[in-house]
Amino acid sequence: MLKVGLTGGIGCGKTTVSNLFTELNIPVIDADDIAHQLVALGQPALLEIVNVFGNAILSIDGSLNRNYLRAIVFSDTKQKQKLEAILHPLVFTTMQEKIEQLNNTYCIISIPLLFETARNRFVDRILVVDCPIETQIERVKRRSDFTDASIRSMIASQVSRKYRLKHADDVIDNSDATDSKLAEHVKKLHNLYLSISALGQPGS
Repeated sequence: MLKVGLTGGIGCGKTTVSNLFTELNIPVIDADDIAHQLVALGQPALLEIVNVFGNAILSIDGSLNRNYLRAIVFSDTKQKQKLEAILHPLVFTTMQEKIEQLNNTYCIISIPLLFETARNRFVDRILVVDCPIETQIERVKRRSDFTDASIRSMIASQVSRKYRLKHADDVIDNSDATDSKLAEHVKKLHNLYLSISALGQPGS
């Protein structure tokens, strides 16, 4: 089975692209979704995070205060590394388990930090969703209350746009794409991936 790694910077539109592949009945395994499940109330990963960062990261109901934790890790590289050391191994183990349960021609594996976690060899092909940094900032501001400075800090913590594009097999330019154009682009990639799968790929 062909494994297509979907990645891109914050605010580039990865979720929109994932949803379009889902509409084509292609399974999407999302690292962020898995991470959210792993830190749900009562999960072992949440308890481990509390042991490292303290009870201050919890909301009143005992759930993870994501915004508070995000503020901590994006302002301190060492704290970020501590969180990643807890979550990343669990996320990728869960992803592998989900992949092994599939029986499809190909699947989409959405990993925002694909390059940062050196998991590019985890997939057979890399699809990057791209847009300019200023567009990223505007989109994130529309959906959150983050400041420009905090958004730029998040962007700076990821590999550069240039690096992603250089290492991409396929690119979706989502600078100002309409829904119909995005859907058309995804459909073309869908047909490409079906063709590649039919010819055979590593891991197929």
